[in-house]
Amino acid sequence: MSGFFTLGVVEMADAVADGSVSSEALAEEALQRLETLGPRYNAVMQIEPERAREAARAVDLARARGDKLGPLAGVPLAHKDLLYRAGRVATGGSLIRKDFVPDVTSSVLERLDAAGALDLGSLHLAEFALSPTGFNVHYGHGLSPWNTAYGAGGSSSGSGAAVAARMVPGALGSDTGGSIRHPSAMCGVTGLKPTHGLVPLYGAMPLAPSLDTIGPLTRTARDAARMMTAIAGPDPRDGATLPAPRLDFEGGLKGDLKGLTIAVPSGYYRELATPEIAALMDDSRAVLKDAGAQLIETSPPDMALVNALMQVVMLVEMSTLHRRWLTERPQDYSLQVRARMLPGLALPATRYAEALMMRASVTRDWLATTMGAADMVHMPTLPVAVPSIAETTAGPPEDIAAVVGRLAAFTRGINYLGLPSLSVPCGFTANGLPAAFQLVGRPYADPVLLKAGDAYQRRTDFHALLPPGCGALA
Repeated sequence: MSGFFTLGVVEMADAVADGSVSSEALAEEALQRLETLGPRYNAVMQIEPERAREAARAVDLARARGDKLGPLAGVPLAHKDLLYRAGRVATGGSLIRKDFVPDVTSSVLERLDAAGALDLGSLHLAEFALSPTGFNVHYGHGLSPWNTAYGAGGSSSGSGAAVAARMVPGALGSDTGGSIRHPSAMCGVTGLKPTHGLVPLYGAMPLAPSLDTIGPLTRTARDAARMMTAIAGPDPRDGATLPAPRLDFEGGLKGDLKGLTIAVPSGYYRELATPEIAALMDDSRAVLKDAGAQLIETSPPDMALVNALMQVVMLVEMSTLHRRWLTERPQDYSLQVRARMLPGLALPATRYAEALMMRASVTRDWLATTMGAADMVHMPTLPVAVPSIAETTAGPPEDIAAVVGRLAAFTRGINYLGLPSLSVPCGFTANGLPAAFQLVGRPYADPVLLKAGDAYQRRTDFHALLPPGCGALA
């Protein structure tokens, strides 16, 4: 058996469990691909080969003894460089934290360890997780495996590129305004932004804690479900997770959507989408309908209000966390990141309190109008084709801001609402870059979204396509 990089998370776990392949073999191939392809797409921050090999040997020995293996035993993974592992540098994509070594390990990495997964190292991200394109002046831009003239999406750029190029079958990212869904859409992989509070944030560098989420980027919805099984659930070290229920992420993946209703919103979510994106959305909805889903038309509320409230919360929370560094070390931020953070210092406390107090009622209104009686909402992940790096870095600042701002038009509001969202690849635009739709659900309806994503992927192969130059290594 060879060419393990073609296998997904679940396939690798199954192959280790039945003895078709050793964990050491999976680790060696993944390490080789990270070392070879990682620099090509600027996807990797740090590789820990000996740690990975030691963990792989332990899995193989456990299997040889007949021990019960975890659901991710032997699967090689790597993760965004803002998830702490005690003793390993976690830069957060920044110059300020280039030498920061945490003394704790994040809850999600502990849970993946317990499930038997291998941690091969850390992956590139935008500076302080604050860019939808993967922009980083300190460590370079994250590059798309489909075309390196384009960004990999951000801020979980390395996670998106590493999974798309099959360096690893899965990776964790974080999402505050779209930072799992942007790289998933731009790299052509599947990404889940979980319900806020479903996955613990303990041991992860925060950006805006009441908006932050951690979730998987994988090839398939089924793979994402397996990783969610490992990382979701309450953690006493993160009070936001305490009400979170235990969910069955894999049990509903049957390929049949009969009995489910999908809302298709007009207005804001249709008007901002380009014609080619709208056409791809029509095609994807036809597949979901063929799987048994019923489609209904809905109308969203005033999204200008939702986006404005989200912006207030994000600005205040991130500028509060960065206040000291913004004062004492302003030169160590890129101009773009500093310019985005500074306005939060001038917002009055009353605006922030108002945005928090309005959150529940605004969420109820969005669900009532945009979702209505449906089980989920279907909309584009990005309203436009993936822009080139030149379009997001060169030219007048106002033009760059307009291009970058459009990328988050359909994602950032979902974080304010705290709802789960699954981004699924659904084709390509005229520039040859991937496009994606997202499914948004009610709180804790993450398994229902994965069910729909899995049904779509059983009928299409966009998630299985390999970027050029990412096949078997010489």
